[in-house]
Amino acid sequence: MILLPLATLQLWITPVWLVAVGATVGSILLLLLWGIVFLCNRRVGTRLYEQVTEGILLQVGYLLIALAAIAVLAAPTMPVASTWDAITRLGTVNTATATMTVPANTEDEKVAIAFRADELTSYSVTSDRDVRISVQPDVNLDRPNLMIDGGPEPYLWTPDSKFVRAFQGEISALFVSNFSDAPAKVTLKFVSDVAMPEVHHLPIIAASVVGFYVLYLLVQNLLPGVGNIAVATGKEAISQPLYLLLLAIGFFAMVAFIYIPYNTFGEDVKMLKDSGLTTIMVLGIIFALWTSSTSIADEIDGKTALTLLSKPISRRQFIIGKFFGIVWPLALMFIVLGAVLLIVVSYKCVYDARETSNPTPDWQYCYSTMISTVPGLVLNFLEAVVLTAISVAISTRLSMLPNLIICGSIYVIGNLVPQIVNAADAEDLAFVQFTGNFIAVLLPMLHVFNIGPAIAGGKEVPYEYLGFALLYAVIYSTAAMLLALFLFEDRDLA
Repeated sequence: MILLPLATLQLWITPVWLVAVGATVGSILLLLLWGIVFLCNRRVGTRLYEQVTEGILLQVGYLLIALAAIAVLAAPTMPVASTWDAITRLGTVNTATATMTVPANTEDEKVAIAFRADELTSYSVTSDRDVRISVQPDVNLDRPNLMIDGGPEPYLWTPDSKFVRAFQGEISALFVSNFSDAPAKVTLKFVSDVAMPEVHHLPIIAASVVGFYVLYLLVQNLLPGVGNIAVATGKEAISQPLYLLLLAIGFFAMVAFIYIPYNTFGEDVKMLKDSGLTTIMVLGIIFALWTSSTSIADEIDGKTALTLLSKPISRRQFIIGKFFGIVWPLALMFIVLGAVLLIVVSYKCVYDARETSNPTPDWQYCYSTMISTVPGLVLNFLEAVVLTAISVAISTRLSMLPNLIICGSIYVIGNLVPQIVNAADAEDLAFVQFTGNFIAVLLPMLHVFNIGPAIAGGKEVPYEYLGFALLYAVIYSTAAMLLALFLFEDRDLA
């Protein structure tokens, strides 16, 4: 086992620190919102405080406190000034374009175009005549910033191109000179981004923290009957030995993945990401299926549900509350184990380079590798939520063992539907094709959530795809819950 020296600590802890900063900003926003509510209505503010300090929000709060501690304690060794400068510049970077016609034999035609040279990610200049571009007027002709040859092909600069950047400092205007005997049509395009593009994720992280709390509190206060059952079910779930056992298994598995020799010739980080995501998803699904069976089927068989429904609680509130009572601890499991996985991935980037005698990566590489894991966590959580809704519906009629068998079969078949349909199309098997399409309509298309190879390879997952997956999960979960309500409505509990 090779342990990294303290000199490399900053390389892999900086990405973790950035995530901690985003989570801390979200926590501060939550405190400000609560303060405003408390000042406007003390009774509502007190009730919100009580709801936040119980159930899973208390556990999430502990995690946010730990991240805030990392953000504060690690700040002296972190790029705080660069981060703050990039954050303040987020609203100013953009794509600046200008198209102009420079008359013949014209010197220093001014064009207003603003950018900062160190924030340039690319720029291009297209002109049908030879022109000179400078940042100041009346410069020596032998030393302009750019000399552009006229033609259809643009002059293109990127950080990877062989040309120098040609600009320094902050630019507010450029001066274009045309010494030919015909007008020149010039098009300028400057694409900028902040010097530390990683800060783009900080608002998303902060918004995710706020959104999670707001969603939880909305369910609690808009649907009080559902919320009370959800809180009771969630507390019971996280207090079970199975929950703590699954968290412990996940934690030790993530740490073990660091030191397992995958023998992939430099691709160990990809294998770790794929193994980590699969482990969290499997543990989450096991918890969801087990809890739905023990919390619903066992309560129905043990007449506990009958006692509960004798109170002013409807059957619909009971089922929906049980569903949310399983989803909230499931979300907590993904948050905790997901945080561990992100730290492990960042550490693995440096560890793997040292183990294979490759050049030590910079913290930006560790960050990009780490943050590319997040979409996989989101998609796996949505898949677990869909299976939870199905399990809740089955639990209204069947006990644990049939529930596990049916949900396990749905998981396997739901991931094999594309292969079945594609094989039928290739072999022109009409019956198999019809069966595959029928299964695709009836059962969830779980392959939508399984893009592990793309995640492991560091491919960027578009936000549109995540939005589509979220919409599909919501629609299918809603359909499964409607089925659960239908099956439970006339269930004899006596």
